[in-house]
Amino acid sequence: MTGSKTTSTTTAELRAARERGESKSDVAKVRTETPYVWDGKNQDDRPLTHEEMQSGIAAYRKQRGRPVGSDKESTTIRFDRDVLAAFRAAGPGWQTRMNAALREWLKTHTPA
Repeated sequence: MTGSKTTSTTTAELRAARERGESKSDVAKVRTETPYVWDGKNQDDRPLTHEEMQSGIAAYRKQRGRPVGSDKESTTIRFDRDVLAAFRAAGPGWQTRMNAALREWLKTHTPA
């Protein structure tokens, strides 16, 4: 991925950095803090059960990507920079707006 700053660090390297004092996390503080325990009063603070978490993940996976049965086709096309800049300047959804503009043009022109 262009511009990605992801690095791989082994567990041994992380431990060595912590021993040298280069770790940015306070491991001792994390280990001494008590874990979160729900008080049973506010339902908004209640942690999810395993089943709730799994159903949420499944619902998220179902909604990703292009809808099933879409009539869209991927293609490569070249436009003038000023045309693209004008559509992109209007913000997200510029490809949909460009598609609508082309569809409107087709209403008044017969494809050859």
